[in-house]
Amino acid sequence: MKIRIRLATLSDLNKLMGIFDTARRFMQSTGNANQWINGYPQRELIMHEINSGHCYVCINEQESVAGTFCFIQGPDPTYSRIDEGDWLDNDPYWVIHRIASDGSCRGIFEACINWCEKQTPNLRVDTHADNKIMQNLLEKHGFIRCGIIYVANGTPRIAYQRHNTSHS
Repeated sequence: MKIRIRLATLSDLNKLMGIFDTARRFMQSTGNANQWINGYPQRELIMHEINSGHCYVCINEQESVAGTFCFIQGPDPTYSRIDEGDWLDNDPYWVIHRIASDGSCRGIFEACINWCEKQTPNLRVDTHADNKIMQNLLEKHGFIRCGIIYVANGTPRIAYQRHNTSHS
């Protein structure tokens, strides 16, 4: 399936919030009930990400929005401290946050990672310890588990990095 990626616009906001609702239900059904709680990510956060040019949508072959992610140039203050390990390097990097799909098509994660790697060779991402599906996807796509970081509310996340040194 061919998936196209473009910047999100405010007209995508309602669809994105529906995608996050679907993703929360999916995470809860697969043993990850503690990652996106209390309505996270909130509408205001996603509006801010759209207005900042950080939010992207994944368009399926039917020209519908089927997924989303945020892609933000580092340094990310959350990643300044890492416990139980270390980053692969201190080179400039970009961070992928809030990858989510509406479940209508396969390949959203891979399309997102492939697109991001075309923008920069050095990617970082984090996920909740209960999010085994995301951990497996990250490792399958060459991300290395680097340690533990702590998000704004103080809860731990597993930190991953992939640095493709052959990127041109």
